[in-house]
This record gives sequence, structure tokens and C-alpha cells, in this order.
Amino acid sequence: MKKMRTGINILVISSLVIGLAGCNWLGLRDRSKDYLLAEETEPTIVPAEMAPISMGQLYPIPQIPVESVEMEGFEVPRPQAASVNTFEQLVKIQSIEGRRWILINISPSETWPRIRNLLNRNGIPSAKAEGSTGIIETVWVTFNSDEENSHRFRFSISPGVQLDSTEITAVHQQVPRGSEEQAEWPEGSDTNQRELDMLTMVANELAEASNFASVSLLAQKIGGEAKVQVITPAAADPFILVKLGFDRAWASINYSASRGGFATVDQNRSEGLMYVNYTEESDVEEGLFGRWFGGDSSSEILETNFRILVHQVGPNVEVRMLGAEGESLGQAEALRLLKVLRSNMS
Repeated sequence: MKKMRTGINILVISSLVIGLAGCNWLGLRDRSKDYLLAEETEPTIVPAEMAPISMGQLYPIPQIPVESVEMEGFEVPRPQAASVNTFEQLVKIQSIEGRRWILINISPSETWPRIRNLLNRNGIPSAKAEGSTGIIETVWVTFNSDEENSHRFRFSISPGVQLDSTEITAVHQQVPRGSEEQAEWPEGSDTNQRELDMLTMVANELAEASNFASVSLLAQKIGGEAKVQVITPAAADPFILVKLGFDRAWASINYSASRGGFATVDQNRSEGLMYVNYTEESDVEEGLFGRWFGGDSSSEILETNFRILVHQVGPNVEVRMLGAEGESLGQAEALRLLKVLRSNMS
């Protein structure tokens, strides 16, 4: 019996050795460490005679800014309050300056595959889809209500003003049937109602969708860079750079100046000035006796303790935070307040 057990033990040990040896024992090379020998290759170049295809890095590494006010100090800042839209899906149609768009609070890389899928489901496949510019052009389609013309749509998908959001615009074009090949895209929609109907259909389908897990890795830079950036110069006060017209930028800043602890006291649009009061938001709710004997806080007269300067610089708009008398606040304080202001822009 003892010899039999010894034989079994030897058999088990031999099996383990063979299992650990794996492919090497069978004469095959183990390739599990080959990735350590990988070398960087040259980017793929598309021949000139072929149609260019949008290509880019699948996993781009963002640049870390060298000049940062936050890296100079060691005081841990108070966390920003969570947005009311952070944990819920929001889809709505907005319009300003004769321009109309869909706003959705998910990133462009998540929105891109959703738009393509819903167009295909509705029988409007894409003739062109260019992720680098965020452009989707549909094929020519016909409507039962219009037997004389052919129609197509061009969608532009770009980062929104609100953090982690997407803006979707549409242009409608119609031409007499038979003349589709000579058609060129107009600057604006040929039919305003057709544009509105299409945006309404897309908005409704996006609002009904519940799973936004699909992400397009090739569309991480879809539609270009962000429309709003907080700029921190090396030897000047920080500011918010808004790559939009003045009217849209003013409306967005005006919206944000009444949230996140800000309250607008007065404003002068012609000079691009907003007089605001900023008070740190408290997470502690007012007690019962405080509500009884503390008076009504909404009836208090607010005093200006900061100014917001909104001015046009070329095609863009710069937003700066100043003291009550227009003085500089310094980099650290100005950056702190600008981040609160930027987090509520929409």
C-alpha cells in the first residue's frame, strides 16, 4: 500500500511539472512576454490615390499642463458640488440666435454610435461618417408627403458647453428628383420644419434609450476640441476661453452666475460686466430653530463682492473674475472661482 501511494504522488508531481511547462514542453515557444519586446512603429500613411479615412491614436495620452497654480500649494480644495444632471440622462432641444441643437449630457464618443444606430433603424443610413469632424451625412431619401423632391440631412456632433455633454445640429436639404448628383450642401436648412422634425425624432429616441455603454474609441476627439477651456497663463491671471459668439457666451455665463453659490446683483451687457455675490455653499441644513428665529435668508440684500468680465477677443470670448472694485484676485483665488463658474455653464 505504501509503495502504491508513493507512485501516485510521483504521478501527481509529474502532471504538475508538465502543466507548468505548458507549451515549452511541447516544443512551442511561450509568447506571453513578447509585448515587452514590442517596438514603436511608424504611423500608417494612406496613399494619395486612395480616399482618406479618419485615423488616430486609439488610446491618446493627454498632455499634463506644466504651469498649474494648484501644483504650487498643498491645501486640499473643497470638492465641487455634484451637478443635478450628473446621474440622470438629460436630452433637450435648445435654440439661440436662430440656431437650434440637441443637448445631451453624455460625451460625444458615446453619442456618436447612438446617432448612427438610430438613423439606420429608421431607414436613413449614412452616406458619410467622419469622426474627426463629427459629421454624418445621410443618403437621399423620399417622403410620402413630397413626391417631387429628394431629401437628405447633415448632422454635426461636437462637445457641448456643459461638462461631459454633446451638441447635435442638423441641416436639411431638398432638391428635385433626378438632380441629386449636382447638389451642394447649403449653409442653412432648406426647410426649417423638416430640420425641427428630424431633431425632434433624434431627441426622442436618445431620451428613450437607457444603455449608453457603447463608446467609439475613434471618436474621442469628435467635433474638435472643447468649446470651453480654463486657461492658466504662466504670468497672468487665469480666464475661461469660450469658442463661441458673444451672445451665446453671455447667455451661458449669465445662467451659471446664478448657481453654485453665485447670485447676480446687477449686470451691464454693453460693457460685458456682471456684478455678483459669491457665498460658499453649505452642506449643513439649517436647523428648526434657525428657520424659526433666523429670519428669511431670501430677503437679505446681497452686496457685490466679485465682478465677471465677459469680452470678445477675435472670434472667441474671454471670461475673467475680478474683485468688487475691478482689482485682480490673484491666480489661486481667480482659478477657484472660475472653476465653479465653468462647472455650471450650459
